[in-house]
Amino acid sequence: MESPVLDVRVREALTVLCRVLLEDLDGLADVLTLRIIDGEDAYAERDVTIREDLQPTCRANLERVLHVLSGDLPPDARPASLTIRTGRRRARQGVPLEAMLRAYRLCGRLLWDRMRAASRDRFGGEYDQDLLEIANELWRVIDQSSVRLVTAYRAEEALVHGRDVGRRYAVMEGLLGGRGSDPVFAADAARILGLAEHGRFVCVRAAAPDPEADPLDTPRETLDAAGVVSVWHRRRSELVGLVAVTRPDTVATTVAALDREARGPVGVSPPVDGLGAAHRALRGARLAARTLPEGRAAVASLDDRLPEALLAESPEVAARLRQAALGGLLDLPTAERQVLLATLEAVLAVGGSPSHAAQALYCHRNTVMYRLAKIRTLTGRSTSEPRDRLILALGMLVR
Repeated sequence: MESPVLDVRVREALTVLCRVLLEDLDGLADVLTLRIIDGEDAYAERDVTIREDLQPTCRANLERVLHVLSGDLPPDARPASLTIRTGRRRARQGVPLEAMLRAYRLCGRLLWDRMRAASRDRFGGEYDQDLLEIANELWRVIDQSSVRLVTAYRAEEALVHGRDVGRRYAVMEGLLGGRGSDPVFAADAARILGLAEHGRFVCVRAAAPDPEADPLDTPRETLDAAGVVSVWHRRRSELVGLVAVTRPDTVATTVAALDREARGPVGVSPPVDGLGAAHRALRGARLAARTLPEGRAAVASLDDRLPEALLAESPEVAARLRQAALGGLLDLPTAERQVLLATLEAVLAVGGSPSHAAQALYCHRNTVMYRLAKIRTLTGRSTSEPRDRLILALGMLVR
């Protein structure tokens, strides 16, 4: 933006007043620094290094603005460079952009007040008639600097965000790949992810074969609302979360909260100690998900499905167990097979009691006894024998 042509008298007044203010540059910087800190929690909450950096930055910016306004800039000076450096540095430090823009407005207000005071007190009001034009020029320079600040800040913020995302991705990949056994890597991972290095965690895993679809809607936000801390990582074919176990009901809370938004099988591992065990937790979460029927939208905790997990880990044994347990039952016509399987399921659910099963099935006890006799003939196994009952129950799980 080109500077407007000022009247000679206004230009002279502006130069004089700016040079007067430059005589007390350190005092101006101190006042501006205090006003910013008093009015902005964003600076007060930052570490000592950033607060100590604020006064020199205020001084440099005040000096730059006054030299620009007075026309005393050296020919080879680049007035925008200071604003650009400030914007980039504050973005790296995490100071909000809004706080910086308010600081620029405070700077403009302070200079305007001091110019009015200088015209009145030092020059007996000689430049009062020019103050309106001076104000226009002052705020034009402040606005111009603000635009440069925003551009530099957002550019650096994008770079910082990209680096942060890259670091988080690399750290999560490392943990899930087993690098957490390295104490240095685990400590760095804890710092980057904001987790306790030696805390307890469970891993949540959801298959994500479609890169355009989310297997869980908003897992981090959902768990946040339930008071559970988690970090999430999208891989090529799965979504993985590490959940901090901070109270006895964390796993149950996690399962219940995520079950409402699952779009497919989701597994939750048993708790593990420390980030170094994240890769083992991922294996447990994958296994837990495999215990669910394919395509079923639900969340399964491995500790709640250990028999199913044993069968899922040994598909050949599971197939043989199914045949050995149910035998001839599987060869019956569909309708008859379904009746006998439903009866067997009801009897197993009540510990082998035909009377209790009859109540659940809404039929006579003798009917249940007749069906059990037929099941024994077809399978060679009796629900009254503990070992047979176990094998039948496992066979039903495989089914």
